[in-house]
Amino acid sequence: MIVHNDFAVFIDRDGTINVDVDFLSSPDQLQLIPRSAEAIKVLNDLGIPVIVITNQSGIARGLYSEADLHRVHSAMDEMLKRYGATISAYYFCPHHPTDGIAPYVKDCVCRKPKPGMLLRAKKKFGFDLRRSFIVGDKCVDVQAGKSVGAVAIQVSTGYGIEEKGLCANIRDYYAVDLFDAVQFIKSKLKQ
Repeated sequence: MIVHNDFAVFIDRDGTINVDVDFLSSPDQLQLIPRSAEAIKVLNDLGIPVIVITNQSGIARGLYSEADLHRVHSAMDEMLKRYGATISAYYFCPHHPTDGIAPYVKDCVCRKPKPGMLLRAKKKFGFDLRRSFIVGDKCVDVQAGKSVGAVAIQVSTGYGIEEKGLCANIRDYYAVDLFDAVQFIKSKLKQ
């Protein structure tokens, strides 16, 4: 359920909410990063929509199906529910520009760093992307957010330490983890 708000917090999935296991294809592989559920609950309690945006080229590569992905998201919803936390919506890009199987091999507008998933959420829910936030471990997350004017936060979990220097000049904040990122968001809302 979307709480009526004119902005959202967009969160990358693998490496930001859950441990990145390279092509997560089964609920059995799903493990939340410490404090990520608590972070999402803080946003829920503030009435801020939490939207997951995730590149899923494993679908294009034939490693798992869209049905497998939906099972993982259902399992994530169940895990988060134990903490009183919920995701408002999931957006995913199943494409890869060069590798994989038809019809998923294509240079699409939804694969981060392109902003297609953000724009779809804006169209559906009316979010002001310039007032929104994006949180992710990779520079493609930061770049996608900055391309629509959102506040972009990189976390040190997942690939965050490895990619820390790559987008140092464009991100707005470097956070220890999702919980730290949410504290930064709360501080920005008070300004």
